[in-house]
Amino acid sequence: MLPALFPGDPELDYTRLGSVQNGGEAMSLYATLHRVDDPAKREAIRRDLLDYCRLDTLAMVRILEKLEGTA
Repeated sequence: MLPALFPGDPELDYTRLGSVQNGGEAMSLYATLHRVDDPAKREAIRRDLLDYCRLDTLAMVRILEKLEGTA
């Protein structure tokens, strides 16, 4: 739905993110995060997950605004 409502919007472009670019990747990484021994790698994954969640939340807000006619 996002590409149909906001084609080419760079603010909502998941490909600009790090290692997490979709929900499946986010779930998989989150489920295995506790097994990562290297603190730096664990922190990098944590940041990537937060970036993904931030963008995903923004996308949902933009979709809701569009559907409500406020955007």
